[in-house]
Order: sequence, then C-alpha cells, then structure tokens
Amino acid sequence: MFQLEASLESLHARVAHLKGSLQSFILKLENEHDRLAWPSVLDNFALLSGQLNTINKVLKNEKTPSYRSQVIIPLLLSPDRDEELVKLTEQRVPVFSHEIVPDHLRTKPDPEVEEQEKHLSAEAARIGPEVAQKQIQTLNKLCSNLLEKLNNPRDDRDSESSALRQNKPSFNPADTNALVAAVGFGKGLSKCRPPGSVPPGHPGQPTMSTGPTLQQVTIAGTTGHQAGMGGQVAQQQPGQPGKMPSSIKTNIKSASMHPYNR
Repeated sequence: MFQLEASLESLHARVAHLKGSLQSFILKLENEHDRLAWPSVLDNFALLSGQLNTINKVLKNEKTPSYRSQVIIPLLLSPDRDEELVKLTEQRVPVFSHEIVPDHLRTKPDPEVEEQEKHLSAEAARIGPEVAQKQIQTLNKLCSNLLEKLNNPRDDRDSESSALRQNKPSFNPADTNALVAAVGFGKGLSKCRPPGSVPPGHPGQPTMSTGPTLQQVTIAGTTGHQAGMGGQVAQQQPGQPGKMPSSIKTNIKSASMHPYNR
C-alpha cells in the first residue's frame, strides 16, 4: 500500500510539471506569437516530449505497481456542489454526481466509439491481402511525392511559379484590340441612339433658328437696370425670321449713348 501511494505521488508530481510546461507554452502562443521564434517552439516541443517519455518510463518501471489491477469505487455521490472537489480539480468538476461519474471513471471507450471500431475492424478483415498491398503502395507513393515537394528548396518552387506566370497570358489579345478599336475609331459601336433622344428636325422638338441672334454683354459701371437689360438674349419672334425686336434696338441705342462708350 505504501509503494502504491509513493508511486502515485511521484506520478502526480511529474504530471503537474507537464501541466505547467503546457500552460507556459500555450501562454507564449497566445501572447507572444508575433515575437516567438521557431527554435523556441522546437525547444518547448522537446521539453514536452521529454516529460511525456519520463512519465511512460515511470509507468513501465518494474517497481511501479500495476494500476490496471486497482479498482476505483465511488463511495459518495451527491448532486450538490463540493468546494473541496472544485479546488482539487481546479474548477473543472464542481459536483460528483451520477451524471459525471460514468465519464470520469470510465475504463472503456464510449459505446458509439466501440461500434465504430468494430465496423472498421470488420471492413479491414474483408479486404484481401492483394488489395491491401495495392492501397499501401498507392499511399506510400502519395506520401513520397508530398515529401519530395516539401523537401525541395523554396527557390525552386518560386522559379517554377514565376515561369508559369510568364508562360500563361493574363489577357486576351483579341479583346484588347477590339477595345482599342472601339475607343479610338468607334469600330463595332452601335449606331442606334439611346432611348429618349430625338434627332434634330424630328416632329415634337423645337428647331433652332438660322436667323441672326444678338447677345448683349454687361458693361462695367452701368446701373442695375441697364445691366439687367443688357443680360438679355435676343430671340426671334415666331413667324418673323431675321427681324430684330424693338427692345433690342432700344438696348443697343442706350448702350451706345452711355458716357463710357463715347
């Protein structure tokens, strides 16, 4: 009994060290991922691997009693919260009830996992040796090709990718020539007008008169009334092409009589 307790304490201490290393490594990955170097990551993995190997050696040691022959029996089950259990399990197991005990004290896989394992074993037994050997060779070939690609230098992969980009055109010359011809010379463009546009002279659109028009320019220094009169644009009266309205004549006369124009 004393040997069992001593081995459990030793195993518990080693598991605690492994847990501390895992927590430290996870903390680095979460908070220092931008500054974390790959050699440091490898060192952490080596530390974790060494601690796991030490635990396996302790379990396989001749002086370590066989834990498989030991049976754990729950003496007290309660649906109430147990603070001592919370402290021992670091707040992972708050109660020790009938729902939790089968999961934590299970020595065999879940029934669903057992069924899947049996199904896979039955399928493996149905496959003949020749078919299994062919599948093994195919898998080995795929793995070998993958390892060969991973072991190639990065420069070779970059050169291959650049060569592929240079050889493969990224545009269609015919489309480019058609676009240049359409923009520069209007080749291939539709001659129809957009909806709503009416050609000149079409019924329903007022035509521009061909008679003489006159546009007054505002002269600096004139009064507001004269400037307003000077800003008017002469329009021909309907039915009298080429005839100047009397208001235009008056504006021309008043502008010529202004003292700045003398």
